[in-house]
Amino acid sequence: MTEAEAHASLHLPTKKTTRKPGVKSEYRDEYGAQAHKLCLLGVQDRDLAAFFGVCRKTILNWKTTYADFAEAITRGKKSADMEVAASLYQATLDRVITTKQAIKCKEIYYDDNGKRVEKERVEIVEVEKHIPADFRSQQFWLKNRNPKLWSDKYSDDDDIHDKAVTLNLGYGLDPHETAD
Repeated sequence: MTEAEAHASLHLPTKKTTRKPGVKSEYRDEYGAQAHKLCLLGVQDRDLAAFFGVCRKTILNWKTTYADFAEAITRGKKSADMEVAASLYQATLDRVITTKQAIKCKEIYYDDNGKRVEKERVEIVEVEKHIPADFRSQQFWLKNRNPKLWSDKYSDDDDIHDKAVTLNLGYGLDPHETAD
């Protein structure tokens, strides 16, 4: 989804509203609850500013002036981040899920006159499905969790001072001895 589509789906204005410099915007008590809900959707401060029809600096001022507003934004952003993090973590694991699936059952029998009778019915059964771990999610998780160990870029500068190299060349002449 593009940023413009996100703005449209949230009914956020895409253009900045023009205000005269120095004109104070009116803060309302319901803004905290509205900001919290918007932050659960993943909006940023600039999106909040567009929604409330103010500049980004006004959002920053409201955060410092109104503790409930700042707390609502923080709570909304942290909740959204935790949900995404939990979902990402689940994607990194092999798992088995149980789903319900409709199956068609056919019953065939013969009536008292010897005539073949077929009856069909639909049953809902639980089916276990194996969901394999997502490689890209695992890769993302590991690279960000422990970049020194899982980075694509290898730097042997770290290893130079840690380990001395000893080579065993087997039996033979000592290269430091001079030949007579």
